[in-house]
Amino acid sequence: MKIIIGSKNPAKVLAVKSSFIHEEVEFLVLDIPSNVSDQPFSDDETIQGAINRAIGALRQGNGDIGIGLEGGVQETSYGLMLCNWGALASRTGEPIIAGGARFLLPEEIAVRLRAGEELGPVMDDYAKMKNVRKHEGAVGIFTNGVINRVDMFTHLTNLLVGQYYYRKSD
Repeated sequence: MKIIIGSKNPAKVLAVKSSFIHEEVEFLVLDIPSNVSDQPFSDDETIQGAINRAIGALRQGNGDIGIGLEGGVQETSYGLMLCNWGALASRTGEPIIAGGARFLLPEEIAVRLRAGEELGPVMDDYAKMKNVRKHEGAVGIFTNGVINRVDMFTHLTNLLVGQYYYRKSD
């Protein structure tokens, strides 16, 4: 089986590879554009970014499965929540989608995102680190390392893979 990962972000790549440990697979990692805002600002936009990456990966990589993972934020009555969505595209049927963890971002971060900044650079500035999005992510910073970005996206990818195998067994 050939699986195309629609992002070169190391956290996303590791998450996808961790979800296919029981299969004999070949992975191809491509930088597929999400074709949504650099900072998706709703569940719908984040889902669309994941679907765009999954379908683009499948087409460009000529594989059996394309996987797209996308992080974003969602405004709620409680404040701005971090969200993450994934999509799995195969040659048959509509893409499979799944959502992952959510948590409330501190207001000092939310204010900057609402003003048009992107979470990655904001987190680098906030944590006084480089490339937070490629390592622990905002989730790692705000959970004190209890959950990191790889964990968050692995959970999401497992939801996608589980649905894929369920559909194949029908």
